[in-house]
Amino acid sequence: MPHPRTGVLFESPVRAGSGWPGDPATARTAVATTAADVTALAAAARTLRQVDAGVSVCRACPRLVQWREEVATTKRKSFAGEPYWGRPAPGFGSAHPRIFVVGLAPAANGANRTGRVFTGDRSGDFLFASLYRSGLANQQTCTDSADGLELNDIRVAAAVRCAPPGNAPTPAERSTCAPWLDAEWRLTAADVRVIVALGGFAWQVALGLIRRAGGSVPTPAPKFGHGVTATLAAPDGDVVLLGCYHPSQQNTFTGRLTPAMMDETFATALSLANSAR
Repeated sequence: MPHPRTGVLFESPVRAGSGWPGDPATARTAVATTAADVTALAAAARTLRQVDAGVSVCRACPRLVQWREEVATTKRKSFAGEPYWGRPAPGFGSAHPRIFVVGLAPAANGANRTGRVFTGDRSGDFLFASLYRSGLANQQTCTDSADGLELNDIRVAAAVRCAPPGNAPTPAERSTCAPWLDAEWRLTAADVRVIVALGGFAWQVALGLIRRAGGSVPTPAPKFGHGVTATLAAPDGDVVLLGCYHPSQQNTFTGRLTPAMMDETFATALSLANSAR
């Protein structure tokens, strides 16, 4: 099938190193097939490019591999004429972010199709439009991995990198995937001053991330809420954790999360990051 923007033909799922826009991997990239592989490869990564490449070919969770590739083959009817990435979605954005955004997992017909986290679905449309209004993105649209989107001072990543059935990864899958996020944090932590957690699950992930990195979390642990902040002691300096409702259709369609509320979240994140600087 032809890529929707470049017209180049690709299989579904897309083979590593076959020319997909933004693909960080090559045919020689080491593939993790077990949780131990993930831990070892993530720990060995010395650059974000290496982390992204390892993430993008990971096959350590059989249930997630089967599901993401099944979706890539069967496809949603509205996208039947285009190829699906069908692989894990790496983080996206600045290599030296002051703001680090954590979400849950790729959407089956969103990032699992486009190859870029939070791209190709309504949640991503909502998120990136807000980043554009906040001056953190160069455009408000996010349709595919070759659309020219760039982020400024911010990086977006998911806690689990494969699209899970029912949007619900298992505890074992979350644990297996965690070293990828740990590696991404290790390589960006010196710059990050604010973590924006999109939803309660991402909030818990962020707390665990800081603990595993050698930092400390207040006791009792701070609870998630929209607009809630918590200062966490990280090895590279204090980091502010900022809660925001996830831009899911359930939240945005019902008005639980409005554009103004998300804009206020990133205005707060920018203010906190600037104060830290």
